Amino acid sequence: MIKILCIGNSFSQDSTTYLFDLAKTGGIDTKVVNLYIGGCSLERHWDNITGKKADYEYQLNGVPTGKYVTIKEVLTEEDWDIVTMQQCSGFSGLIDTYHPYSKDLSAYVSQYAPKAKQLIHQTWAYEIDSDHSQYELYHRSQEEMYQALRKCYSTVAQELSLDIIPFGEVIQKLRTLPAFDYKNGGKSLCRDGFHMHYLYGRYALAATWYEYVIKGNLLVNNYLPPRGEEASIDKDEIQLIKACIHDMVNSK
Repeated sequence: MIKILCIGNSFSQDSTTYLFDLAKTGGIDTKVVNLYIGGCSLERHWDNITGKKADYEYQLNGVPTGKYVTIKEVLTEEDWDIVTMQQCSGFSGLIDTYHPYSKDLSAYVSQYAPKAKQLIHQTWAYEIDSDHSQYELYHRSQEEMYQALRKCYSTVAQELSLDIIPFGEVIQKLRTLPAFDYKNGGKSLCRDGFHMHYLYGRYALAATWYEYVIKGNLLVNNYLPPRGEEASIDKDEIQLIKACIHDMVNSK
């Protein structure tokens, strides 16, 4: 079993919602826990640690449990294989917001989960017409936000000697495909301008986990996300996502 813990927010909720089921379909057993506080920044994560605050909803295998916990409780609950950290989306392109919290959080994880591989959970740029208030920090430019967050995550990864799960890069690449080229009539991979589309966006993130981290092969995994808010799913567009991510992994 691969045991995965995300110290995150709604963006890690998006990325882990379908991960357990996708991995199971591929014959890989996982335990996937997301520590959820909407919009939680690295600074707040650290404040919660120092204040011993049980403010995180414990989400297990993509399902909210209604249970609230501290970071320490969960770090010591398992011998985690993977622990991720991330900045909140609005601050993702502002390097000063990472310091000293990314270093402090990494050291804390090393103390209580010394066997875990730590990874940087990259976030993604907002949709071109997003009305998120913090989009103003990037002059309401998706490209500016993308380049800024990519640079920040790369800097922090180098500082901490950690690898990055490139969710933001995957989403930006998918946005170049006609099917998901929103500015030219394609589907938006966002549902509200910043969170992921319930089907295609969340599937793309789970698929990124599956290929980059778990080392599965999407091309032989027939999992489809469940129909939720949207009435139907286009299997051809799922195939496009699978092929794009598989090619990105294997071209590195």
